[in-house]
Amino acid sequence: MFTGIIESVGSIALAQDAGTNKQFWITSPLSARFKPDQSIAHNGVCLTVEAIRDNSHLVTAVQETLQKTNISEWETGDLINLEQCLTLNSRLDGHIVQGHVDTTAACTAKEALSGSWKCSFRFPEKFAPLIIEKGSVCINGISLTAFDVTRDNFSVAIIPYTFEHTNMRQLKKGDTVNIEFDMVGKYVVRGMELGRA
Repeated sequence: MFTGIIESVGSIALAQDAGTNKQFWITSPLSARFKPDQSIAHNGVCLTVEAIRDNSHLVTAVQETLQKTNISEWETGDLINLEQCLTLNSRLDGHIVQGHVDTTAACTAKEALSGSWKCSFRFPEKFAPLIIEKGSVCINGISLTAFDVTRDNFSVAIIPYTFEHTNMRQLKKGDTVNIEFDMVGKYVVRGMELGRA
């Protein structure tokens, strides 16, 4: 379980195929503190640390994860948002994030607004019931607030701190991002669907 508050940004030192999987060595200021078997959110995707080497850690993405996230596009040098899992005595500064990506979305615009940035995204319309105006949404592991919500588009505002301390500074029009919709909303929608059955 995570909060969507990014702790550090890592850099992919090595990306390699491992059968149908992909493996990544990621260098970050946090890597030396990690332990094998620890769950870490990588751009919002919960991955298990397999090994530690100096200031880098190794993770593997299996086929299911590659199909539902943007991990198949990761390359050496890419910046990756990192967050360790929530502890029972932590403040929940963002919102409840599982690290289970629902879909990807395409960046349709990135606009500088003299001190902040507005980023807009297009997502598959089948997920429309899971996002609401001023509701929480997780983008590449970052807890953000959605606005200008339509059936297949929404926007978020990026403050300077978030811009400087996450990989949002590298985002450009056409890029694919990982999206996890609010868990509470998913349970509400599921309950309503079962109620109509």
